[in-house]
This record gives sequence, structure tokens and C-alpha cells, in this order.
Amino acid sequence: MTSEEKIRSAFENKNWQEIKVTDSWSIFKIMAEFVDGFEKLAKIGPCVSIFGSARTAETNKYYEIAVECGRLLTDRGYGVITGGGPGIMEAGNKGAHMNGGKSVGLNIDLPFEQFHNKYIDHNKLLEFDYFFVRKVMFMKYSQGFIVLPGGMGTMDELFEAITLIQTGKIARFPIVLVGKDYWGGLVDWITNTMLGKEHNIHAEDLNLFRVVDTAEEAAEHIFRFYDKYVLKPNF
Repeated sequence: MTSEEKIRSAFENKNWQEIKVTDSWSIFKIMAEFVDGFEKLAKIGPCVSIFGSARTAETNKYYEIAVECGRLLTDRGYGVITGGGPGIMEAGNKGAHMNGGKSVGLNIDLPFEQFHNKYIDHNKLLEFDYFFVRKVMFMKYSQGFIVLPGGMGTMDELFEAITLIQTGKIARFPIVLVGKDYWGGLVDWITNTMLGKEHNIHAEDLNLFRVVDTAEEAAEHIFRFYDKYVLKPNF
């Protein structure tokens, strides 16, 4: 019987003691993922994360933009971190790998669409069961985010980064959204409704991210930021 089946059986039979024991032992699995991630990523050096949909085809213009982002970043000595899967993630790793740069993949075990791509350096692939542990790795070891069109996971990573910077929980780093057509409606809603109508954020919060259309603009925003600020750990 798998761990998941044991937990399901415990709930069905209302065996609360067994559920409590299972929860306690899961702490060690969580700790192991943190330790493995910290040990491996601390040695890699400055990196930029590239986010986007796992479903993006190679023929999509945003796939090509992500490849070019990877190339431009590694030209300047940055490594590239992605979620390790297909689509935009594959494209970012591909650009870094083909250019001889550091190509890192933080893969997550999912039942349907996630499998690690072939462009990740063999010694820079990490596997995760827990989304929240994986997100800590992105936040701690990325000196910038380049966010291409994606789904719920991409939104989750984007808004977590903005929230942590906004609240001062991590040091500020550049966040670039690529694709004005894709992100325009969201940015309009944030500006007109979240800020303008409901006053749920401050006007300066709009400066926490930049919207561009090309790989060159995205990479240049990262480079300009660190021409002004010193590279340092996020937390």
C-alpha cells in the first residue's frame, strides 16, 4: 500500500492516530528536499529563473523568445533556472545549454504533464514532491524572474515573488513579464481595479515588475538592474 493509499484509508476509517504519525514523518521528507536544494543550488552562482507554460509548443513565438532569453543571460554569465519541464521551461534550459551556460531544472512530480527536459545539466537537476519547497528554491537562488505566458503555476510563482518583495520578506530583484498582448489585460485590471478602484495596493507596487515584448528587452532589464545594485542573496 502506498503512502497516499494509507492516508486515504486512515481518513476513511477515522484513524486519527495514524494520520498524525504520517504527518510527523513527512517532516523528514520535507527537510530532505530543503537540504538537497540548498546544498546544490548554493554552489551554482547567480541565476535568473524563466517561467512559463509547460504546454507551449516549439513552434510558438514565446518558445523562441525563451530560448533567446536563455542565450542572452548565459552570455553575461548568469545561469538559468526553470521548473525543469517541457514548453517554456524546456526553451529556457535549451537556450542556456546550447550556449554553454549553466542550465538548472527544479522538476516537480506531477501525474500528467511534468517530466524533466533534456537540456538540464545532469548535475543540476533537482526533483521535488512539494510545491512550496520548490518555490523557496526559486525565491532564494534567483537574481531575477523572466515570466512568459503560462497558466496557474506561472501565476502562482509570479505573485508569490511580487508579494514577498512588496512585504519586504526578500530583497528586491527584477521581474519581467514578456508578452504585452498576454499580460496587458491583467496589468490593466491591477492598475484600474486593484489600485484605482479598490485601493488594495500602492501606486509604487506597479514598479515591482516590467512588461516587455522581446528577449532583448527582458535581459537588458535584468542587466540594468544589476548595473545599479549589487548581486546578493535574496534572503
